[in-house]
Amino acid sequence: MNIPAISLAALFIAILLSCVSRLNVGFLSFAFAFVIGVLAAGMKVSEVAAGFPTSLFLTLVAVTLLFSQARVNGTLDKLAKLSMKLSRGNPGLIPIVFFGLGLLLAMIGPGNIAATALLAPIAMDVAGKAGIPGFLMAIMLVNGANAGGLSPFSPTGVIAIGLLKKIGLSAVEWQSFFNTLISHSIVAFLGYFAFGGIKLFGRQAAEAAGELCRERVEPFDSKQRLTLGVIGALVASVVCFRVDVVIGAFVGAVALSLLRAADEEEAIKAIPWSIVLMVSGVTVLIALMEKTGGMDLFTSILARFATQTTVTGMIAFLTGVISVYSSTSGVVLPAFLPVIPGLIVKLGGGDPMAIASSIIVGANLVDVSPLSTLGALCVAHASPSQDRTKLFNQLLAWGLSMAVVGAVVCFVLFGLLW
Repeated sequence: MNIPAISLAALFIAILLSCVSRLNVGFLSFAFAFVIGVLAAGMKVSEVAAGFPTSLFLTLVAVTLLFSQARVNGTLDKLAKLSMKLSRGNPGLIPIVFFGLGLLLAMIGPGNIAATALLAPIAMDVAGKAGIPGFLMAIMLVNGANAGGLSPFSPTGVIAIGLLKKIGLSAVEWQSFFNTLISHSIVAFLGYFAFGGIKLFGRQAAEAAGELCRERVEPFDSKQRLTLGVIGALVASVVCFRVDVVIGAFVGAVALSLLRAADEEEAIKAIPWSIVLMVSGVTVLIALMEKTGGMDLFTSILARFATQTTVTGMIAFLTGVISVYSSTSGVVLPAFLPVIPGLIVKLGGGDPMAIASSIIVGANLVDVSPLSTLGALCVAHASPSQDRTKLFNQLLAWGLSMAVVGAVVCFVLFGLLW
């Protein structure tokens, strides 16, 4: 029985099902890992279970719990509405403001999915009332959220950092963040200029936009001010004093619960458990592949189609195509980042950070697709004045094209110029 081939086939089945069904592939990956490991490979249950990413799991739960509290008590929603006033009623600035809001909210902790979920209803409604194309607003909002999504405080950033540490890449969290920030910023503003952003600086839309920006927002109450203080203390302690983010986030979450600043039960429900379980399950399956030789087989196949120069573009395209239909943080990153060391050996050399950056950037650039969570949120909250079918098709075409754009960008930046 060819155990390496079976474990590799299990991974591809999990990825395929994540693209075509709503099944949480974390559960499927857990099942595959234990069936293949115990029944086929003769491993002990404890050996398979050892692949569970305990540190990553605790980090995800700690960070998402804290920002779930900030979400359920209205702190983040009020912060977003107040920030709208930065546009000063100018419709040309509104998409830029939402790019910045998505970037800021994703960066400080909630992550790209939570930031988009929070802002999409506001952004798409504002777009309809101010005469801004929904397509343009979606490009700016989603790319803004993804630009901040790899910070060390966000769920996707936590996942990527944990996976990079496992392959020997430590102290690269800010480098990874800036690579993502730059690539998404470039793509977003190219889209802004290409699809009519400059034309929005006109009088007709300014009146409607001005009314929205003059709308009164209630001041932060005591619970929300306390929440902002805890979040600020967490960011400062991690950045300035290198406090472990798990410790800081759990302490902050407990403090908010004890002081009754947020409904703890609602905050726990708001944690994205599906993503946490998905990442954990796929990571266990990847760990099994490493033990059974499946990972070595996978890297051998990849190495046949790439060279040290072309590998960045090739792997960015591959991860981009898969990420159009699948979860970037839950499936693509846990499946592809662990292959880097073996792939470099097979290629006879290469820079692991260049390949890692290509995987991360390639997978995230396509997330404006309406088949991904971020793009779907924008379509779901489109204004009644927007044609949702047209918006869906525009975002799908954009998302698919980003697989090619990402491949070219990564080939140039991380292949030729790295």
